[in-house]
Amino acid sequence: MISAGKYFKDKFGHKMYKAAVSLNVTCPNRDGTKGTGGCAFCSAEGSGEFASSCTLPVCEQIDAAISKLSSKVPADTGYIAYFQSFTSTYCDADTLRKVLTAAASHPKVEALSVGTRPDCLPPDIVEVLSEINRSIPLYVELGLQTSDDKVAESFGRGYETSCYDEAVKVLHEHGINVITHIIFGLCGETREGMLRSVKHAVKCGTDGVKFTCLYIIKGTRYEKLYNEGKIEVLDQQEYFDIVEDALSLLPQDTVVHRLTGDGPKKTLIAPSWTFNKRQVVNYINRRFKDLL
Repeated sequence: MISAGKYFKDKFGHKMYKAAVSLNVTCPNRDGTKGTGGCAFCSAEGSGEFASSCTLPVCEQIDAAISKLSSKVPADTGYIAYFQSFTSTYCDADTLRKVLTAAASHPKVEALSVGTRPDCLPPDIVEVLSEINRSIPLYVELGLQTSDDKVAESFGRGYETSCYDEAVKVLHEHGINVITHIIFGLCGETREGMLRSVKHAVKCGTDGVKFTCLYIIKGTRYEKLYNEGKIEVLDQQEYFDIVEDALSLLPQDTVVHRLTGDGPKKTLIAPSWTFNKRQVVNYINRRFKDLL
């Protein structure tokens, strides 16, 4: 396995940071196509709490994100325009082409990353992604979360794991790099099940992975279950024990883009240990310094 920091420095010659972008899109399990309210753990912002308003032009959003980061990163930093919130390919092909082309034209952007669902990649959308990928490095981030269809059904994912399998295959046929999101601690999933999800992503040939623990966010269906005592969250030791086991399953060329994520503090309920980002980062650096 390779750390994202090393991978990007080898590929681009310097560190890379993500500039979050929001599009005026939703998800098929929010608009009634496959469900309403989104996945049981997903916030009202569709995991886009750190991006600017989708009403702003793409390049203005990128400028705003870079401005926020400018005091914290080196001058020779490169940027990835990260289409993060909701399902960024849940739109028509012309709209997607327009926004990706705009992002690719930004003078400080050297790559694009598009967050989406495996069931929102029809042929015309894949063709747009392929077209853009020929002009600038493009990564597609797929929200698998779990390979257990029963667990996925319980939180309302809205597609079967076989859909993810096909999406990875099609994207690879077009030379597109795939990053898979996996959540540890989902309601009803055992530790063995979590590791099976990692094995499944590896078997399908994912190029990279992002791990995160389950967050309980205000306003979600999981909040209600948590308050009723029907969901338990992982403590820090337990979570990173699972992460360590997951890392041992990865091939040498798999890129680890994230060991855990950041929950939005204004709406985050649990786990409590995730509130202190600095402490978590220090823990990761101590525990995994020899692995990544």
